Amino acid sequence: MSSQRKGAAIQDLGRIVIVGASLAGLRAAETLRAEGFTGLLTLIGDEPYLPYDRPPLSKAVLTGWVPAAHTRLPRRETVVDVEWRLGVAAVGLDLPAKQVRLADGHTVEFDRLLIATGTRARPWANQAEAKLEGVFTLRGRDDAQRLAQRLAAKPRRVLVVGGGFTGSEIASACCELGLPVTVVERGAAPLVGALGGVIAERVATLQRQHGVDLRCQVTVTGLSGDTQGRVRRAHLSDGSTLDTEVAVVALGAIRNTEWLRDSGLAAGTFGVGCDAGCRAYDINAIVTDDIFVAGDVARFPHPLYHYQFLSLEHWGNAVEQATVAAHNMVCAPTARRPHVAVPAFWSSQFGVNIKSVGVPSAAEEVVITQGDLASASFVAAYGKAGQLVAAVTFNHAKWVEFYQRLIEQAAPFPPKMPGVELPALSCPVPAAFPDPRVPTHDATVILTGYDPNERRVQWVYRHRSP
Repeated sequence: MSSQRKGAAIQDLGRIVIVGASLAGLRAAETLRAEGFTGLLTLIGDEPYLPYDRPPLSKAVLTGWVPAAHTRLPRRETVVDVEWRLGVAAVGLDLPAKQVRLADGHTVEFDRLLIATGTRARPWANQAEAKLEGVFTLRGRDDAQRLAQRLAAKPRRVLVVGGGFTGSEIASACCELGLPVTVVERGAAPLVGALGGVIAERVATLQRQHGVDLRCQVTVTGLSGDTQGRVRRAHLSDGSTLDTEVAVVALGAIRNTEWLRDSGLAAGTFGVGCDAGCRAYDINAIVTDDIFVAGDVARFPHPLYHYQFLSLEHWGNAVEQATVAAHNMVCAPTARRPHVAVPAFWSSQFGVNIKSVGVPSAAEEVVITQGDLASASFVAAYGKAGQLVAAVTFNHAKWVEFYQRLIEQAAPFPPKMPGVELPALSCPVPAAFPDPRVPTHDATVILTGYDPNERRVQWVYRHRSP
């Protein structure tokens, strides 16, 4: 297609609406303008703020290094002539009419739509207890600002409910501020669901070395407050109690798909289903041509993982997928491309820089290929069925790109490391992820068949049963 014909095709698209004015939404808008789309472009967001960066919220904002208001994402000069609808949530989608319904009663028409509504923090289940003063969740800018102010007041103890990445980073910030902190984790160790038991045990040791009161294989069964409605005590499943003035609930995220109920799209608890080109599936597993999905809310098949459907809450995935989705929205059908980037994430906690490529939770085995597990400076490679599927580095970030290339090449596991002195743990051992029979948000399903009448859903356990 000539550049003149392509330009005409792009202009003929009319109006593009992006629901979700965060990282994925912003990057998609930038790409649309960079690709030559000159039509109407509308971004809808439920928060009143322009797009901001979320990773600093559980790190630099909590420790006081960066005010929450200073986390705004930079915008490219190409993002011009954009209509911002901020502070109003989308509450419904009418596919036949091509309209998005908003909470303020207005509707927004579109010719093509990008769904990038992301996730929200999972709240404390008991609503009365969740309303106690001193009970927090952390997802948005306002959450971080309120929690940072409370931590600056020097509470006598902070309770973090959940030992995932967000909970561990909050605990790290508390230690940096000199605050006593207790982490309650239902699993065998912090980060066990993300990194497996072998590496998670090292994380547990790291947290305890920094003074964290870590309680694993225990849950918080209730929170109680004083007569003024302030949280004062947590009740644990082992029968013990813990006095605390702050309780941070870090029990994962909920994908924002409720507004798509009855829309006819394949949307639910696990996200919005889409193909590798980011086109949304309808409830019959047929791809739509005008609806696209990107970011944390998307659930998509990845060729490196046998086309199992992944839901990734990663900064890099939001950027890459939004870029691909925006490109595919305005290009010729023959120029569309799949989203095949290797997943990656990072975390800074307790003086350790953790970086990961691939999907560690897809693995059956793990091996330390460089460094020393005991010193918290190492590289762990993850494998399944003789193939390298992921790698995690602790203070060894220089190796990330190398392992990314190996994963892209479907390299064998364990990887061959010529010229590298192998550490003591150089033989693969079980990765020790939690019981695979417990449902998770990870890749657990494969869709088969091209004819809608022949399509079947196959459930796949991520790890072998113990």
